Amino acid sequence: MTLKGMVKGMRNMLGRYIGKWFYNKGIHFDATNTPYFPPIVNAIQRAGPTIKPPTAYELSGPILDEEVDEVRNLIEEYKQRWPRTGITLMSAGWLNKVSKKEFVNFLAYFPKGTAFLSSKDVSGTKKDANFSVRLYDQIVEEVGDKHIVQFITDNVGAS
Repeated sequence: MTLKGMVKGMRNMLGRYIGKWFYNKGIHFDATNTPYFPPIVNAIQRAGPTIKPPTAYELSGPILDEEVDEVRNLIEEYKQRWPRTGITLMSAGWLNKVSKKEFVNFLAYFPKGTAFLSSKDVSGTKKDANFSVRLYDQIVEEVGDKHIVQFITDNVGAS
């Protein structure tokens, strides 16, 4: 077998194993188009056969904690730019159909992207003008009113 044939065979085998994992876990094929997919394949190739993959515990514990810390640090870095760039504060309500709990999510949109700020459980709260003022005052105070250039909310509420 030629070197070209061996490379083609190895690539096919890699594709088959990745495919089986995608099919088994119902991962959308578009996941290969994220900026995170090529580096994972490269890291696996560099690690070689002696490195064991992370366990479910590691992925849901220490590795997840590291990723959360990285995202928090990135958001803090972005917040330092908000006085110069401003943000669009966005909110959207939704209902968890299983638990019947209502939530309002708050996000900040700015030139580098969108960041989740917080989610408020508004279950059982009377949805009147005072409710909206209290809810939005709270998030505006957390963000800083001088940073907000516009505010976008859904008009449906948390349903």
